[in-house]
Amino acid sequence: MVSLSDVNRDSVPYKRRRRVGRGIGSGYGKTASRGHNGAGSRSGNRRRRGYQGGQMPLFRRVAKRGFSNAAFASEIVVINVDQLEKRCEDGQELSLDVLRSVFSLSRKVEVKILGRGALSRKLIVHANAFSASAVEAISGAGGTVVRV
Repeated sequence: MVSLSDVNRDSVPYKRRRRVGRGIGSGYGKTASRGHNGAGSRSGNRRRRGYQGGQMPLFRRVAKRGFSNAAFASEIVVINVDQLEKRCEDGQELSLDVLRSVFSLSRKVEVKILGRGALSRKLIVHANAFSASAVEAISGAGGTVVRV
């Protein structure tokens, strides 16, 4: 038979904190689980990321060279023609602001339209870039393509 206390044992809302330094009988007395001497036994101890025990750390041993454009590269978001088919009405003009609101995009990103899927609606699409198949699909449905 399972008692009520067994059922509720794992449903305690908060884990009790460990009370250290309260005598040898508690199991966390004397050094309070910190070991003996050294930085780890002191208050406020926290090693920085990449600390190698006093050895010259790797990030200082390796030379810094070159340049990365990653911080300055423009982020391009891809939207396919089949997504336009699902989310837009016939004859709608899709400026960059409308595309950003419909697809919930950031203002910083550039938009590229790709040609996956079929399009049966006549749309006027403004975007930063288009693939050849996307231009063919949009113009084939009677729409127009505007590069911004």
